[in-house]
Amino acid sequence: MPEPGLADGPPGGPSWLSGPDHHEWLAAEERRLVGFYEAHALDDRIGYAPLDAEGNPETGADRELWLTCRMIHCFALEHLRGRPGAAAVAAHGLRALNEWFADGEHGGWFAAVAPDGTAADTTKSAYGHAFVILAGASAAQAGLPGGAALLAEALRVVDERFWRPDEAAVVDACTREWAVTEPDYRGQNANMHLAEAYMAASEALADDRHAVRAMRIAERIIDRAARERHWRVPEHFDATWTVVPDYNADAPADRFRPFGSLVGHWFEWSRLLLQLDALLPGRAPWAVEAARELFAAAVADGWDRDRGGLGYSVDFEGRPVDPTRMHWVLAEAIGAAAGLAAATGEAGYERWYRAFWDCVATRHLDRRGGGWWHELDADGAPKGDTWAGKPDLYHALQATLYARSRPGAGLVAAAREGRRP
Repeated sequence: MPEPGLADGPPGGPSWLSGPDHHEWLAAEERRLVGFYEAHALDDRIGYAPLDAEGNPETGADRELWLTCRMIHCFALEHLRGRPGAAAVAAHGLRALNEWFADGEHGGWFAAVAPDGTAADTTKSAYGHAFVILAGASAAQAGLPGGAALLAEALRVVDERFWRPDEAAVVDACTREWAVTEPDYRGQNANMHLAEAYMAASEALADDRHAVRAMRIAERIIDRAARERHWRVPEHFDATWTVVPDYNADAPADRFRPFGSLVGHWFEWSRLLLQLDALLPGRAPWAVEAARELFAAAVADGWDRDRGGLGYSVDFEGRPVDPTRMHWVLAEAIGAAAGLAAATGEAGYERWYRAFWDCVATRHLDRRGGGWWHELDADGAPKGDTWAGKPDLYHALQATLYARSRPGAGLVAAAREGRRP
């Protein structure tokens, strides 16, 4: 696959980003994806069983909090977009949160629940609780019963248990009784998704207080730490917010704390910064510049010029650490390219947008089994070292919507408005 250049001239033919033919393709892919996950969404009494590579529910697997919340978010979004039956799927997840994930004794939500309804992991993770906020914000905006109450309770729990005002960030995890499990560790990933969730909460509540918190998180992680490292976003810090560059050096494929810097998070932050700029105009004057720099660094370090595709992680010199192709990395690259094309009007971003979708279509779409392959090796063969099966709808679904939603708005807020470009 040839490498697009940001300085090249305009792409040939009508714009994909605004073209009705491309939008029809995106809508068809949206329907295909949602149908794949919807087929078994209501099969189990407790939430959603993760799907294997063929799309069959793994009924004996634990239900994880973050995946449950992502499914609620996706189907609340689909309800707003007019998909009949989507509200029932989202409500099924909300019941699981309230009846099985919620810790009635100590508050908050368990990290995982077993198929029989008992707590499989009583850890209280900031990452998982960020997605409870997102689920609540999406359900509230969709008008689903219990959504507003869930959002209010999730915001309260995060504020009281995880948020550290002096750091403008959250600690990573607590025990069931709320003792911080690793006082000397701070994680980028949980804080990034909390920034995402806080912006969704601001849109749901029409109140910028939580967007301001998102801005404070972004200032620490992006405007300071990433800027100082040529826009390579650090993943791991100590309690003083000093970068720990060799954290998990022997575990580059760890699911949530891999060694190195994850290129997909650079794209994800690029997209989130554009949303932040739209929510708080003029209050983060560095945000659009940082979004551009993160994108440029991600394609420079992440794009494989020989085989095409985006690698998973690099070190702080930009050298590849893990060349695995993760589906979510391309999905976030699509979102960043679409957002920057709208924000800047520069044709180079559309070239990248097309290249990313071409890579998805030729490699990650499982046209026979359904869904997207979550993980491929550098040559494009499916593997499952980090992410087995196809448990997650969130990133792929959102990728089909970026070009068809109002730039700068959260996807749920855009769907609630019913607006298109």
